[in-house]
Order: sequence, then C-alpha cells, then structure tokens
Amino acid sequence: MTLSGSCLCGGINYTAEVTQYMSGLCHCTDCQKHTYTSNAVVPRASFKITKGTPSYYDSVGASGKTARRFFCSTCESSLYTDLEIMPDVTCIKGGKIDVEFYVKDRASYVAAVEGVKQESHFG
Repeated sequence: MTLSGSCLCGGINYTAEVTQYMSGLCHCTDCQKHTYTSNAVVPRASFKITKGTPSYYDSVGASGKTARRFFCSTCESSLYTDLEIMPDVTCIKGGKIDVEFYVKDRASYVAAVEGVKQESHFG
C-alpha cells in the first residue's frame, strides 16, 4: 500500500510504499513539548520526499540519541521524524493508533487510549 501526505501549504509531499506499518502515540518528554505525536512507523528505505525540501531540527532525547524532526519552513507543518535510536524506520506524523509509547512519561491529565497496547518505551 502507498502512504502519502503533504504539509498544509502543499509545498512538501511524501510517500512510503509498505505492506504493513505500525502506528503509535508517543508520550516521551520531547514529543510532549512537540504537542505529542501520532506516528505511522515505516521502513526508512520506503519513505521518499516527492516534492519540496523539508527543514529540520535536531534534538537529543533522554536516550542520548538524536531525533531529527522534519517540518515545512513555510507553513510549519510537522512531517516526520528520523530517530538515531531507530535507524531503520521513519515516523510519519499522523495515522491511527495501535500502540502508545513511553507511557511512563505520560502527563497525568492524559488518559490512555482504550484498547491500545501500552509500552513504557519504544518496542
């Protein structure tokens, strides 16, 4: 199947050819500051930018590894994240939720998504 998307202004488009993918909501403290993230986790080799050039911001997570967060510099839409700790996957923003990650860091006012697997860390 083809997953495809774009930023709000349409300046950046992407696709990923996958047979299946995992989706999840991340509760790590970096994603909390990024206003949480719902992700479609796809093989990095399947992910392609088909239009435009995204900007990025590097941050270092609690693991000590880098998270490179890509976004559109025009409309500021969050697009995807490449994580040094998970070098074989790309986390595309959006999608349905199969699992919640880093629930040990979940804010006390955020309820668990019912019927979804709960993980204290990734994987």
